[in-house]
Amino acid sequence: MSSQSVDEKDTGIAPTPAVDVVDVEATGTRGPVSRDVDIAARFLATLDPDIINEPISEKEARRVLWKLDLHILPVLTLVIIVAAIDKVIISNASIYGMLEDDHMTTAQFSWIASIFYFAYLGFEAPAGYLVQRLPIRTFLATAVFGFAVLTFCTGATTSFASLAVVRFLLGAFESMLFPTASIITAMWWTRKEQPIRVAMYFNTLSSVVTGLLAYGVGHSKSSISPWRLLFIILGALTLVLAIFVYIYIPSSPVEAWWLTDREKFICIERVRKNNTGVEDKTFKMYQVIECLKDPKPWLLALFSVSQNICNGGLVTFAALIVTGLGFSTLKTTLIGVPTGAIGTVWQILLALLSSRLPGYRCGIIFGANCFPIICAALMFTLRGKVSNIHLLGAYYGFYSYWAPYVLSTSLNISNVSGHTKKITANAMFFIGYCVGNIIGPQVFRAKDAPDYKHGYIGILACLVVSSVSIALYGLLCRWENLKRDRAQGGPPSVTGSADANADNAFSDLTDKEKPEFRYHY
Repeated sequence: MSSQSVDEKDTGIAPTPAVDVVDVEATGTRGPVSRDVDIAARFLATLDPDIINEPISEKEARRVLWKLDLHILPVLTLVIIVAAIDKVIISNASIYGMLEDDHMTTAQFSWIASIFYFAYLGFEAPAGYLVQRLPIRTFLATAVFGFAVLTFCTGATTSFASLAVVRFLLGAFESMLFPTASIITAMWWTRKEQPIRVAMYFNTLSSVVTGLLAYGVGHSKSSISPWRLLFIILGALTLVLAIFVYIYIPSSPVEAWWLTDREKFICIERVRKNNTGVEDKTFKMYQVIECLKDPKPWLLALFSVSQNICNGGLVTFAALIVTGLGFSTLKTTLIGVPTGAIGTVWQILLALLSSRLPGYRCGIIFGANCFPIICAALMFTLRGKVSNIHLLGAYYGFYSYWAPYVLSTSLNISNVSGHTKKITANAMFFIGYCVGNIIGPQVFRAKDAPDYKHGYIGILACLVVSSVSIALYGLLCRWENLKRDRAQGGPPSVTGSADANADNAFSDLTDKEKPEFRYHY
């Protein structure tokens, strides 16, 4: 067997296709490049032929993947965790005197939670546009720096109005985060690798950190109010993180200072079979229109709305729900710690299962949603019939709701091609995220305390809707794949259209424009 065939079989990396020659002055690069290719293709066009022609060994591919996981994944994970902490720490702050010091009612507290997502919703489209036009490194570091400044400001608020303004601005900065994370994921990891990486960085460990931090602050003897001290400490940590983001997260593999040219080449070739491109700064309106006409992004957006109604309600009212079960303030902070561990372990297990059963991702999400549905039913039917300790078991089990959502985030990453279409689909998905989180706190009404029966009934209904929508999404993907197989006489690996995949991988064509494209479900 030839070295080239061994390379393709072991690493999944296809040979580099030829690139058309165009006017050098128009592209601003040297060598053969095309106007309609992204930054990866431009880099390949200027690369030393010796680097391109040398076969990529399995050992080389593994070493590069390990290097990516050591540089990109930890920093991205910290960004997600810290951003979540900055956002959800108000749940702990609410039982440490924030409501009294800022002169707020429970109803106003619900709006403090919702206003964050109104800003997120309003700024999602501009953020999606800017992440395509600006360097990812600068864009993400600026977002984290914004988190830091606004976290400091939260600790200085003295009224509902001042807190509402700060939370609104914090939502505006967080709207920059998840579209960027999605682009980074598609840029660095293959479709098969994406679910487990997303599960690792898009975790719920923020609950572990906030619980332990709040417990420690609760024992402090500082003259500063405990809830204000929480935000001061978090602001300082977030500020340091912004520096690390700027150093370690490059805007593309081409700009990674910690990679050699050979390793950059391997990075680009690794994601070629994703067939979704790497980075293209040209905004294309036809891709936006195509995305809006495609039912699949709409179904994912509906799933996102429904699933995040649970998130918005629980994240905001978690501490108040637990204290309503009769636990003290300090015990409540510790009781919240396992929820993060439960959510993270569950989502990693689902991601591993999805990687081993690649054709059943939507089915896994559907099945996983059954567990929080049962827990939500138990929470509102068993109140007053069993001890609070038993109810706490159902409360912990309910936190498995986040894992199906995390697994769904990789669907847009792997199933949408064309940079502008990808940005649009991500924006729709995270608009759904915002709408769900806006509605969530409103289903937990003050008059329903401490059992919040109507809140759990609403969440139960939403979980059913999200389960149906993800099932329909999977069926549509399967139907589209079968239709393409029939039109081409079989899948790409059988018909030979995989060669076309290599030619189109960095062309910035959409998934509709690539007949050889197949959807993952």
